[in-house]
Amino acid sequence: MGAYALVEVVFLASSLLLGLLVLRDGPLGVTALAIGLAVPTVLAAGLAILITVRRGNGPRIDLGLRFSWRDVGIGLAFGFGGLVLTIPASVIYASLLGPDRATSSVGEVFAGLSSGVAGALVVFVIVVFLAPVCEEIVYRGLLWGALERHGAGRWVAFGLTTLLFALAHFEFSRTPLLAVIAIPIGLARVVTGGLTASIVAHQINNLLPGIALLLMLLGVVPS
Repeated sequence: MGAYALVEVVFLASSLLLGLLVLRDGPLGVTALAIGLAVPTVLAAGLAILITVRRGNGPRIDLGLRFSWRDVGIGLAFGFGGLVLTIPASVIYASLLGPDRATSSVGEVFAGLSSGVAGALVVFVIVVFLAPVCEEIVYRGLLWGALERHGAGRWVAFGLTTLLFALAHFEFSRTPLLAVIAIPIGLARVVTGGLTASIVAHQINNLLPGIALLLMLLGVVPS
């Protein structure tokens, strides 16, 4: 748990530092902004892996970070199956609170911006592929493993990581929706006992928002 707390501190401190640099230097281009947003998450995940290598049993044991095609298939099943839950939940949430309250912070950051193909693809890759890997390493990897080592069963770990994942985005108007979104992702970890399935499920969950963001930056759809 101490390792998880340290990783969160590094994430928050690097996010704050980068935010201050952005405010000082003025508006950034889409690519630079996307990379800046990705850096804190990458640092947090990298630190989590480093801790398991230097102080633990390695990422395979401590994080459940092991690859199998079976887990990929299960992750795809929970990812696409979870859309049956998360898409209606998003629509209902937007109808209750308004579309502005249901918009993600990433969407708000890039609202009104445009980019060429290269920049838009960088954002797409970060949102759909990189961010889910890093977030899963921290929450359903490091935190989940820490809870289990402290005697928590998999369902307790599922519940607590789902809650903390939703809260840790600091998008408090969207916290209930984020908790719903995290359910199929966490269930993928419960079923397989490993991180690959939850990473894949998370990537599938981010696919539609990633495509929408890509099209928005290219000017195909309005922001």
